[in-house]
Amino acid sequence: MKKHPIELLIEQGEHQQLDFKFEVSDSKKIARTLSAFANTDGGRLLIGVKDNGVIAGVRSEEEYYMIEAASQMYTRPEVPFEAKRWQINGKTVLEVYIAPSQDRPHLAPDKGDKFKAYIRVEDENILANEILLRAWRKKQMSKGVLLKISKPVEILFKWFEENNTYININQFCRIAHINYYTAKNILSDLIAVDALRYEVVEKRILYCRTSSLAG
Repeated sequence: MKKHPIELLIEQGEHQQLDFKFEVSDSKKIARTLSAFANTDGGRLLIGVKDNGVIAGVRSEEEYYMIEAASQMYTRPEVPFEAKRWQINGKTVLEVYIAPSQDRPHLAPDKGDKFKAYIRVEDENILANEILLRAWRKKQMSKGVLLKISKPVEILFKWFEENNTYININQFCRIAHINYYTAKNILSDLIAVDALRYEVVEKRILYCRTSSLAG
């Protein structure tokens, strides 16, 4: 018997682009998930599905309006979404799709109601750091980013050639003999022009060349 599309999604379990929600009771909290999906690779929310994958169904139309409120009131700039209702064995599952955004960073309120940017890592939402924020904002600049191949940049890429691994900002400061502020600017420039990418390892944001770990 052919499985329902939602059942096939549930079989994947929660991951970087899929999140289960039994219910939506807090628009601010769900806004953080919308921010994280939009700032990373996009993703889907399945409302009415428990963490263990059991379909409980949504209780009312209120679930949709909570998502709508999260998007319109608690994300800056607003994170657009598409929603679809599915009927499975007499129960309704609300599927919410968020596309990866070109308008990053999208902000959402933290527990103290301060607007922050989030990224999606596996099945969690974590705070983006200042380097990613700068990189995203530089990418939005109409004039683009003018990258100067300075001595610290040369040192960094030589280090990547010799080590073929990730680096953190403190390591970069040490090997290039530069201060933290300069390191932030260089790393954000390199991410903005796609010369570097970020990777989250044990909840720490690290950096590598876009092709240095390929293969």
